[in-house]
Amino acid sequence: MAGVKTFLGFASLAAFALAPQFATAQEATIAVMTKNLTNPFFQAVRVGAENFAKTAGVKVVQFVPTTPDSIPEQLSQLDDVVVKKPSAVLFIPVDAKAMTPGLAELNHAGIPVVLMAERVKEGDYVGFVGAADYDIALATARYLLKSIGGRGNVLILEGVRGTQTNNDRIRGFMDALKEFPNVKLLASQPANYQRLPALQVMENLIQSYDKIDGVLAANDAMAIGAIDALDGANRRAAVVGINGSKEAVDAIKEGKMLASGDYNGFLQGCIGMAMAVRHLAKQPLPHEIILKPVVIDSANSAAYELAPEARTCPTWQTIETELVKN
Repeated sequence: MAGVKTFLGFASLAAFALAPQFATAQEATIAVMTKNLTNPFFQAVRVGAENFAKTAGVKVVQFVPTTPDSIPEQLSQLDDVVVKKPSAVLFIPVDAKAMTPGLAELNHAGIPVVLMAERVKEGDYVGFVGAADYDIALATARYLLKSIGGRGNVLILEGVRGTQTNNDRIRGFMDALKEFPNVKLLASQPANYQRLPALQVMENLIQSYDKIDGVLAANDAMAIGAIDALDGANRRAAVVGINGSKEAVDAIKEGKMLASGDYNGFLQGCIGMAMAVRHLAKQPLPHEIILKPVVIDSANSAAYELAPEARTCPTWQTIETELVKN
């Protein structure tokens, strides 16, 4: 299994009904480090990690910056983690480049690391679980551009500029736009993956442009912020986001949001924790697991209605026998 790249689809969630049965080291404590308390994606990651940990019999300690995406605060938390020395760490870096010294600290302390959502280019880790940001963005943008008939005016709401996740998602959006020469990109501005900044950016863009047919938001929180601004101005446009959050699924059902690329934070949390537990139990695991790109729309949204707190993680056997493509 080592080195296998795994592709997972949401359709397989039907196989999640059985509770995981997993042998692991006794009295293990696993630290989960995420970016912020405001983004539903990271909340879903935390819920998925806690879900798998509970059935695996390991203790979880959460580390989340109180200031969203704070590099200094996450670096300080990394120092704290090194001192406390948990059995393993699930790590989503606030900034991949800035967190390189932190990963080096964890490596030096001999603490196993599973990276989630975003890689750190330098340093060692026992596994990575994430989604193909470029592929999800490409598929989601194509969906919107086809829905507006391949013509019109669109906006892009970027995340945090300079981060790998944002770079890949914007690249996917831009490559999709190249396929639709009759679509004009009016503007591309950052809103830092947050709902309120997206609302404020969108309000300014609405004042600048009389005709907006579509909005490509690099995550669901910004998509919802864009919808808030459009509603406030009594304007309409097709809006897509990325993450497949419960809030986005609700908006899709209500007809307020066109679609969302499924980034599936719950499943990433489940699998990240499963990888850490397998490593501690000295069991084999793939070095990298990537989720298959899926676009959530009104046709398939029912499968996503269940909140992360009501879902159940897959067993490793389910992942290995039904979800792994060798």
